[in-house]
This record gives sequence, C-alpha cells and structure tokens, in this order.
Amino acid sequence: MSTRTMARSILVLVVMFDLCCVHGQVSYSIPEEMSKGSLVGNIVQDLGLDIKRLKTGKGRIFTGDQADYIALDKDKGILLIKERIDREALCGQISPCALHFQIILENPMELYSVTVEITDINDNAPSFERSEMKFEISENAAIGARFMLEIAVDPDVGTNGLQTYTLNPTDNFQLKLNQQPDGGKTVEMVLQKSLDRERKDDMTLVLTAVDGGEPQMSGTVKIHVTVLDVNDNAPVFTQQIYKVSVNENSPKGAQLTTVSATDADNGSNNIVTYSLSRSAASISDMFSVDRRNGEVMLIGQLDYERTRNYQFFVEGKDEGGFLDSCKIIVDVIDINDNSPVISTISKSSTTAENAPLNTVIAMISVNDPDSGNNGQVSCSINKHIPFAINPSSNRFYSIVTDSELDREENSEYNITVTCSDEGVPSLSSRADLSLKITDINDNAPVFEKSSYKAYILENNTPGLSIFTVRARDADWNQNARVSYILEESSNNRVPVSSYVSVNAESGVIHAVRSFDYEQIKSFTFHIKAQDGGSPPLSSNVSVKIIIQDQNDNAPQVLYPVQTSGSLVAEIVPRSADVGYLVTKVVAVDVDSGQNAWLSYKLLKATDRALFEVGAQNGEIRTIRQVNDKDTVKQKLSVVVEDNGQPSRSATVNVNVALADSFPEVLSEFNDFTHDKEYNDNLTFYLVLALTVVSFLFIVSIIAILSVKCYRWKRDRMFYKSNGNLPVIPYYPPLYADVGGTGTLQHVYNYEHYRTTDSRKSDLKYVRPCNQSIISLDNTEIQTLPHAHGEKLIDDSDQSAVFFNPMCLQYCT
Repeated sequence: MSTRTMARSILVLVVMFDLCCVHGQVSYSIPEEMSKGSLVGNIVQDLGLDIKRLKTGKGRIFTGDQADYIALDKDKGILLIKERIDREALCGQISPCALHFQIILENPMELYSVTVEITDINDNAPSFERSEMKFEISENAAIGARFMLEIAVDPDVGTNGLQTYTLNPTDNFQLKLNQQPDGGKTVEMVLQKSLDRERKDDMTLVLTAVDGGEPQMSGTVKIHVTVLDVNDNAPVFTQQIYKVSVNENSPKGAQLTTVSATDADNGSNNIVTYSLSRSAASISDMFSVDRRNGEVMLIGQLDYERTRNYQFFVEGKDEGGFLDSCKIIVDVIDINDNSPVISTISKSSTTAENAPLNTVIAMISVNDPDSGNNGQVSCSINKHIPFAINPSSNRFYSIVTDSELDREENSEYNITVTCSDEGVPSLSSRADLSLKITDINDNAPVFEKSSYKAYILENNTPGLSIFTVRARDADWNQNARVSYILEESSNNRVPVSSYVSVNAESGVIHAVRSFDYEQIKSFTFHIKAQDGGSPPLSSNVSVKIIIQDQNDNAPQVLYPVQTSGSLVAEIVPRSADVGYLVTKVVAVDVDSGQNAWLSYKLLKATDRALFEVGAQNGEIRTIRQVNDKDTVKQKLSVVVEDNGQPSRSATVNVNVALADSFPEVLSEFNDFTHDKEYNDNLTFYLVLALTVVSFLFIVSIIAILSVKCYRWKRDRMFYKSNGNLPVIPYYPPLYADVGGTGTLQHVYNYEHYRTTDSRKSDLKYVRPCNQSIISLDNTEIQTLPHAHGEKLIDDSDQSAVFFNPMCLQYCT
C-alpha cells in the first residue's frame, strides 16, 4: 500500500469514530513479522460482543483497497495474522505504522473500527548502496578537510534504525556526524593528520553503520583513499539545501532546479563537476543532474499517491578530488487524477418484505486517493425506488429502506450508486447493486454424507472430540441455522447418550466415557439436524463409531502356574538328547491384532548353554547333552512379550531338576525349598511338626510301657494259672507280611497323605512312581504327571504331602 493511500485510510477511520453507524472501536499493537495464525486480539471480548452475534451476523473484515493481513476467526471471536506483515514494505519510514479496517455485522448491520499498530522489530541491518567508496585526496589537504561519505540505509525506524557510524582506523581521519534541519544525518570523514603521498600513497578504511536494536546489527563499507598532490581548495555550494515543488503530472525531462558550487582554485582544479550522491543511487531512475551546469531534471513519472516527498544529495567535485554536497528536497503537488473508488463493504442480496423503515440493506466505502478538494466525495442513488443513501461517516455510506416494501408488487430492485469528487474537473464512479425480496423456510438441513464412520482409540480421555458432522441448509438467516440433536437409542441395552454427546451448535461429537476395546468394539447411533425456521425442518444421519485396540494388557502366563506356597520343578533325565522338550510356557494376551502376538525369550538361566526357548511357541528344550558336571537344580526365567507399541511383558520362573532317579531329586530337596520364599504358614507347620513328633514320642513310650505291663501281667497270670491260658500271638506294630521272601521290592513304596489345611486330613491324590515333574516346598513332596493336562497342585496354597517313615516298606 502506498504512503498516500495509507495516510488517507488513517484519516478516514479517525473521522469514522464520530459518526452514528460506528458502534465501537478498538486498537491493538503487534510487532511486525509475526507468523501466520498468530493471535492479534480477542475482538469479541474487547468490543463487548456475544460470539453468537458474531456468527449470526456473518461477521467479517472490510479493508477497502488495502491488502488482507488480518483474519477473523468467528468461531473463537479472535483476530489472527493472515499474511506476514513487513512494516518496512507497508509504511516505509512513516511512524507510527498502522492497519485500519472494519468489522461488519449484518441483521442489523453494524460497523466496528479496528486499528492495529505495527511496531518495528530490528529485522534489517544498516546497508550501504556500494561495497566500496573511493576518494582521491591531495597530500596537501588541509587539516579539517571534509569528505562526504555515503550514508547507510536502514528500513527500520526508531531505536531499531540507524544510530551511529564508526571509522577504523583513525590514524589520519576521524568521523563527523552532521544533523540536518529536517532531522536527517550526514556523515563526513574529516582529515585530522596531514597526508604524505611519499610515505603512503593509498589507504583503506572501514566505515561501520550501527543501529540501536536488540540484538544490535551493523553494515560496513570499505573506503579506499588515494593520495594526490596539490589542490588545496574544495568546491563550496552556494546553498546547502535546495527546495522545489513540482506537480505529479510533470513530464519527463522537466527542469526542477540548478545547483551551483564554486572553487577558489585556478586552472583545472577550479573545474567542478556535479553528480548524484552515492546515497541517492536509489532514486537515480527518478532524477538526474547535469555534470557541467548542475541542472537537476525529472526523468521518471511522479505519483503523489505513492510518494509525496523526495530528498537526495548532489555532490560537486573538482579535478583534485575535493568535493562538497548539497541537499535537494522535492515536494510533489497533488492533482485530481484519481476517480473515486467505490467498494461494497456489505450488502444483502435478499431482504424480507416486512422489513421496517431505515433497514440497512447495503454499506459501501468510497475512497479517493487525491488530497484536499480533489479527494472530497459525495454520493447519490437513482430515483423512484424505495431506498435512500445516508452518509454513516466520512467515506462510508449506508443504503436503507425509505418506504414499505411489497414483494408481490416488485420482487427485485437494481440500485445504482454514483459518487463524484470536488476536483476541477470533477471525476466520478458508479456501482450497481441488485436486491431481491424473498422469504419462507422451505429447505431442510442436508448432511454432507449419507452416513458417517469414525474411529477412536480405546482408553480415550472422556470429553475427547471424535469427529464432526455437518449439515447445510439452503435457506437464509434463522431458517438456515442448524442445531444438532443426539437421538435416543441404546446399544446392548446401554443408552447411547452414555457413550457420546453432540454439540448442538458445531456438530462436534464428544466421547462421554473412556472406551474399552475388549468390552465394546463398535456402536451405531443417529443424529438429527434441525433448522431454526417456523415450523422447523430436520433430517437424520447414521453414525458408526469403531473402537480401535491399544496395547493395554500384558501377557498372562497360564503354564507353568506360579504359586506362593509351592515350587514346581520339571525333571529332565541326564540321558536326555539334544532338543529334549523340558516344558512349554503357555501365555495369552487379551488384546487383538499385533498387540496379541507373543514372543518368548530366555531372560536368565543357571546355565544358558543348556537350554533355549522357542521364540514363537514357548517350548523349553535342551541344546546340548546333559553331563555329570551340570548341577541338579536349574532355574530359568522366561519373559513373554507382545508386539504392541510400547510392548508389554510378563516373566515366569521355571525350575528344572536334572536327575535320572527320584532319590537323586530328594537329595536336592532342601536346596530347592531354600530357593522359595518362606510363606506366612511356615511357623505354623514347624509348630505342628514338633507337636506331632512329641505326641508320637509320648504314644510310643506309653505303648512300650503298656506292652511291658501286659507281658508282665500275662507272665504273672500264666504263672499263677500254671500254663492254662491260651497262647495269644503277638505281632509288633505295623508288621507286614511281604510274602515270606524276606527280600526288598524293586521300587520304593510310599504312602502319601495330603491335606489342604493343617486341621483337615482328606486324602487328595495317590499316584504311581513313574513321574517326571515334582512339586517341592518346605512341607511337601508331590510327584506330578508330565504334560498330560492333569491338575498337579492342590487348590490351596497350604497343600502338603507328608512322608511317614513308618509306612516305608523295603521289599524285593
């Protein structure tokens, strides 16, 4: 946007605030270069509006002929950055820099003015037009001789703009800054030490321009000085500042002014040539200066609306290299070369036939970039129609109803707006508006899809937005306002309202609860869209929600069963071959898909070189031949992992006994049991065992005494009866006839007494001797079948098998 256009927009909006249709105004200040989508301000809160009014009024931004840098989010009532704003491109050196626009609401139409000041950030470093400056200076140049240097350009303003210069080295020259009457600065290099061409005929200096921003930025240029002989007078301009005014329609080649400089030297050193200063190179396509006579001419096309003022320097240089400079100020005079520009801010293409008088049906903005009377505009509309045009503020007009409307008499009007300025000659523009008179609610809302399907991960947060249904209504205003209603239904006798809810305004469907894929995998419900007409119209749509599985369940080990009171061990014969199946770890995962894919691996082992675990089937097998050096007791830890992200796992401990016979396992009994943790019933069992042993000892003493007494009494009776008593055979306790052979049996026979509680003595299980799995704990030895699916361990953790030494029989 040009400087002139922006200034006129600022003037228009300042006048706007005092007129009737401007309902409010608000100002913001933001830095330049903010990213797209950045927050500018809460326009609803700052203007005291209701966000529903912003939506129903179809709120929008009107910027006229300016670029759209700001966007309005009607759902949140906030202003956002729409396009990146470069303050330097927008305002140049003008400060303060501001964007002016209006918020327009309809039904009724309202206008709110918004000003957004764009503050400068230090995003530009000072820069020079050229990378090097060259000077030829006589060796007899007087101390204090001045040499005009190219000034740096910094598009930033204020403290972020150019602040100072430094020169290095400073052996012969020092830097001097000159404040100009118009506030600008020039920089000169002043000779402070005489030059000697015979000692040093050239030198290189570095001029640094520094701004005042944070962080501080700078630009540099090299100054190459060539030392010449003699010429001790520099040209001097008759004026330091030349001012000239020129019409913007001046032709190319027009002479603006003539500069003049004199040199006190004689001969060739007295000849002065003129040129644009290096700092004026940026406008070299607009102005030129004659090298010999100093005439400044226009070579470009001026435009008051783009640039109202030009400032540049002209240098006068003699043959010896001395120079002086003067400043040229060119003021551009405006002429009436722009017609009024009519912009439609808002218009109603239709209106109800019962609209009251003075109902606003359109708002227009009229802008003339010219200044003074050339920019003063008046507007009118065509006659014999029931409408009038009223100025709502400077440059803004509203078209309102002027009499009653009758749709049956006339259903459409064409309105022509004509705007003219007060320039000489006057320029004008026109715009045509079309308005239809219509009403009634005859369209039901229509969903974008015939049915919807959405997905949601299980274990979601209650209140999570799942997705949005949207219905459109072809009607207008209230007749097109759609409300969304969740229809009552149930899924497996559970009300669907306990699963989801729908936002009546936006159609956003929210999860009411956290879903569990293992309990519910999908459900379907219906949503009704109803408009705001009278009577209302509606339509329905089917929505299906599909629950997606997450890896929220760890694998569960089914076998081997891990109990707190007993120790299960697998028996492997020492003669087992390589690949012998020791046991199989069985696990399940209640998740689905890859979350339920299980893999097995050996975590720890007494001897890792002896066993391996099948990664897919969980089978534990030997990977080498068992030898005599291997310990009887082997302990393995197997980890079961699923394939979820992240994966979950479970660990199971497997005890293995390497033995060819059962007694060999018994010899390691204490070692196995010591590996188990003592449970809470250990003390009870020890006390019970001590009590039983004490009881048996007392019973045995009593039995022995009874036998002794009985024998003594019988002998005595027999003695008294003189041998007339019958002979009663006596057998020692627990005497068993083994067939008369007197040899031991080939196997050991054990009588197994098992109880699930120390106070009960129910026989649970008796089994033969050909087993390969044993269950060992502090009070129990139980042999279990190998992988036949039998229940191997008592239902209670306190199960026990007692060995009665008196029941052990030896036979062949």
